[in-house]
Formats: sequence, structure tokens, C-alpha cells
Amino acid sequence: MTEPDMDLAHLAHVELLTPDMAGSLGYFSDLLGLEVTETLGNAVYLRGFEEQYHHSLKLTRAAQAGLGHAAWRVRSPAALERKVAALERAGCGGRWMDGEVGHGPAYRFRTPGGHAMEIFWEVDYALTPVGKATPLRNRPQRRPARGIPARRIDHFNLMTADARKDRDFLVDVLGFRERERVDLPDGNLLASFLSVTNLSHDVALVPDPGGMPGRFHHLCLYYTSIQHLFDLADLARERGLRIEAGPGRHGIGGAPFLFMFEPGGNRIELIGDPGYMIFDPAWRTVVWGANDLDVAAAWTGAPMPPSFWEIGTPGDRAVGSGDDPAVSRSLEVQE
Repeated sequence: MTEPDMDLAHLAHVELLTPDMAGSLGYFSDLLGLEVTETLGNAVYLRGFEEQYHHSLKLTRAAQAGLGHAAWRVRSPAALERKVAALERAGCGGRWMDGEVGHGPAYRFRTPGGHAMEIFWEVDYALTPVGKATPLRNRPQRRPARGIPARRIDHFNLMTADARKDRDFLVDVLGFRERERVDLPDGNLLASFLSVTNLSHDVALVPDPGGMPGRFHHLCLYYTSIQHLFDLADLARERGLRIEAGPGRHGIGGAPFLFMFEPGGNRIELIGDPGYMIFDPAWRTVVWGANDLDVAAAWTGAPMPPSFWEIGTPGDRAVGSGDDPAVSRSLEVQE
């Protein structure tokens, strides 16, 4: 058994693109209770009330919804050097970027599927907002008294035309461990769930029926109770937000879920607990067959609707509210 690669520590933040900044900001701040930590140009930075860094979510104004980039913090300056060397050997076309708001120098690259990611070490920690101090010393601020406050981001899902190629890149180059996967009858890989932490997955790879590069499936935020999901569903329905699926419980990962679209068009998942945690250092990948997909996706609750398997961002029109959108098969990729 080879020594595991532990250079990546965890998911640090995700940038979402939105054509409706006011709507997206209201959704994340007023409904999900995220704290705005900074506004700069076309970007707004937010975090959950238990998160220790400057931000975990960056919203950037753009023509279409989708993923801007996802960022991972490494465990040390030496780990950053090792990972950059591994990425350059893999020929990923990466480049160094000066420190952005909230963190120091970062190495930006693209996965084989065309998704932008970056890794960094230096980070700015959260400052307690004026008037929001808490006697609970392990939180950077008091719990917000608006909406149903999310504690932190949890994971994200990417759409890809070649899950095996992306999975191998994440495992072989970045050090992810595959926790669960779904195989096709011919042995090809349909979906993969991977992590560098003890979560069941920090990132997942799911099929893109249109075969377009760089598309995004969803961002997930973490709650502690399934009751939070019902409360969120109440508030969302009253505000005309489109609920896609749930509340229900996943087979893969085991977490209770609620899926909806935020006003900018990105799919958002809210989970009511983290599902199972992995402490076994020799964890064996759980393998599902394609005929298990309905159970794997929704162990309890109604089956996932067709839109869950077909729609990603960027898309051809907003899906924040109203009737189900038509599925686009010819989508332009946001650069």
C-alpha cells in the first residue's frame, strides 16, 4: 500500500457566476444567512457563521450562471510546492496568480473536464463584524438572526463528459480518494465521489448529457438538522424559488438533502447533516451499478426529476423560479 497523499487539506471556497447579483446576494444572505465580508467591483464575498476564513463563497457578476473556480487550501508551504510540481508534470496549463481578496498567491489550473481550480496556502482569517461578537469562543461571530443560517459550505458537483479521466486526475495528481462510484454495465465510469477530508465527498463528478466542458451541477451548504430543510423549503416556496427535489435522503453519502435553484440560475443543495464520516484509512470504494442509480441518488423521498440529470450551468436561460426550464443541449461555456 502506497503512502496516502495528504497535501490538500480541504475545500476553501467556491466562486459562483451569476447574471442576477441582487437576486443571488439576497438568496445567500437573507435566506441562507451567509455573512457578507467584502464587496469589491463585480464580486461579493460571503461566509457561513462558523467558518474561520475570510470567505467561502465568492459571487461574481457574469453573463451566465456557472462555476468561476473552486479553491483548495493545502497543508503547508511545502505541500503547495509539491502540488504545483505535480500539476506541472501533468501538463495542466496552470499559472500563478497574485493573492486575491482573502488569500495569498494561488496556482490556478483546469481539470481535464475544463473546470477551473486553484490551490493556495496563505489565508486571511475571518474578522468579527462590529456588533456581532459572541461569547462562544469557537465561532468568529454570533449566529445570524435572518433566514435559516448555513454553518459552512460542504461540497460541490461537477458535470463532465469523461468521469474516468477527471477522477484519475483528481486521484493521481491532487491526492483525492474515491469514496463511492457508479459503474456502467460495460465497466466505464458514470459518476465518482471523492474527498481529501473525512467527508463522504468534497467533490463529485456526474455525467453531462450534452458533453460540454466546464459545466457545473451544484454547490452544497451544510446544516445540522433535517428540520432546517423543511424550514428552508417553506421560505423558498413563499418567495417563488424553484425547489427541484427533496427533502429526501441520499443513498450515496447518506445525507438528507434539499435541491433548489438560486435566482442567478445555479443549483444549490442544502444538507441536514453530513451523512456518514470516514475514519478508516484503508477505506474501500463503494461501487454501485447504473441500475442502482435511483436508490443511490434518493434512498428516501421521491425519485430525482429528469432535470437533476440533465440541467447544469451555464445554461440557456435562468432557472431560478417558475416552471421547469427546457433542457439545453448546446450550451456556451462561460470563460
